[in-house]
Amino acid sequence: MDSKIIIIIAISYLYGFFEVFMNLRQRKNSIVTASNDKNSLRLLYGLITVGYFLSFTIGTTKLGRIYYWNTFFGVGMSLVVIGLMIRIHSILTLRQFFTYSVAKVENHEIIETGLYKFVRHPGYLGQLIIFMGISISISNWLSIFVMMLSVTLAYLYRIKVEERFMLEHLGEKYLNYQNRTKRLIPLVF
Repeated sequence: MDSKIIIIIAISYLYGFFEVFMNLRQRKNSIVTASNDKNSLRLLYGLITVGYFLSFTIGTTKLGRIYYWNTFFGVGMSLVVIGLMIRIHSILTLRQFFTYSVAKVENHEIIETGLYKFVRHPGYLGQLIIFMGISISISNWLSIFVMMLSVTLAYLYRIKVEERFMLEHLGEKYLNYQNRTKRLIPLVF
């Protein structure tokens, strides 16, 4: 097996372990006062799994292969690092308000510092960049397509559920925040 594939798989597992660790840590540190996930986390995990499975399965074939493997591997790994930096920054910025479920925590406030000054969901942006980096590093355009299609659909649903919940629980403050910021991409979306 090629050393690049081993590195891609290892980074994927390490990232997964990071998210599991953060989820368990967050459960201990947050006092949730209201929650309504609407199965968005389950859908997210399911579609991420589908994306990984299809992306890696297709990546092992010659169908859709991009033959500049070293270049795409380097670009992909760089995106993973950038996405992880964005993800960690967003978690650290939210501190006790960060949760894995769609939830309101005790004394919940809208955070408008750091990346939250520009986008409402920088943590999801970071994750999307991580998944894009992993799929680009496989060096197969079909792998990129299936990974990004599945995870993007999952995150768009998750954002929809989360924003409805926040509007319901934080009201006009969140509506004003929505009017000042974009969802994922500064100045665009």
